[in-house]
Amino acid sequence: MGILLAATLYIIIGNVWIPADSFFHVPTYMVSLLGKYVCYALLALSVDLIWGYCGILSLGHGAFFALGGYAMGMYLMRQIGDRGVYGNPDLPDFMVFLNWQELPWYWFGFDSFIFAALMVMLVPGLLAFVFGWFAFRSRVTGVYFSIITQAMTYALLLAFFRNDMGFGGNNGLTDFKDILGFDLRADGTKIGLFCGSVIALLVGYLVCVYITQSKFGRVLIAIRDAESRARFTGYRVEFYKLTVFVISAVLAGIAGAFYVPQVGIINPSEFSPANSIEIVIWVAVGGRGTLWGAVLGAVLINWGKSYFTGALPDAWLYMLGGLFVFSTLVLPKGIVGTVPLWAEKIKRRIALKSSAADTGVK
Repeated sequence: MGILLAATLYIIIGNVWIPADSFFHVPTYMVSLLGKYVCYALLALSVDLIWGYCGILSLGHGAFFALGGYAMGMYLMRQIGDRGVYGNPDLPDFMVFLNWQELPWYWFGFDSFIFAALMVMLVPGLLAFVFGWFAFRSRVTGVYFSIITQAMTYALLLAFFRNDMGFGGNNGLTDFKDILGFDLRADGTKIGLFCGSVIALLVGYLVCVYITQSKFGRVLIAIRDAESRARFTGYRVEFYKLTVFVISAVLAGIAGAFYVPQVGIINPSEFSPANSIEIVIWVAVGGRGTLWGAVLGAVLINWGKSYFTGALPDAWLYMLGGLFVFSTLVLPKGIVGTVPLWAEKIKRRIALKSSAADTGVK
């Protein structure tokens, strides 16, 4: 948390007060890029909470991220008003283009930021509750749960691609103008969104720490390590798994809400199952079950993605796959989990050599 706060302070100072011709200046485009990384870090944190501490491997968490993004995107679309291409104050441009006559009922209320903020948490949380209720009560676990979560996000991908769903179809929602009256293209707004993303990550991290270090968290770890024993001990395993799954989905939805105004678009590609699989890779590389390892993995891999897709665009996917294989074989507990083990082994070897040397002297 200290590192994150120090980095945030430097980014703000580097962008606002350090001259543009200075080596230490942080350009505005970099602020938005780093803000996107922070949103990904919160998303990775939500996956680590259920996978690292409860053993629930979800390959559909991108769906909760996208739903939170769409909820925020709907609010941003309503703020455009008559400034759209067609100048219709009541309907978004894509609805005018498709000859919609009136705004669908599920768009009502999204002209209010408070309502949109509630939907950012409520919609992903409600979907997770309904999905988890049936899955956990049916005792679907392991790879079977992973498959049905992937099927869920793929079904949503196909649904949101349809124009008659009222969410922009293939093009999604874009051309946003402002948020809470602030111009999204202004440097100050981008700094504000970045700071908001950092605060969301810090709050999400503290929530996860509180959960994992409480009695509730110890039960989650027991379920992860021996679900049958936890069940026979008398714990309602379904309740614990459902609760942490809903909390994780809400965190993912909040990450999506901060992501959309910073990238300027949300479309059905965010539901892609490949995106959800990539989130799991972030957590695995950073360190499953460590929380801040998931944050580190998300930032490092997405930074590498931004760099290598420009430098080696054809090789990036192979590099990502190789990185996952490497981390599985060489870093089974991720960067954060494995490095301390290596350090401990080195200390033991040094201690043994020192002990052997002392014995030889005597």
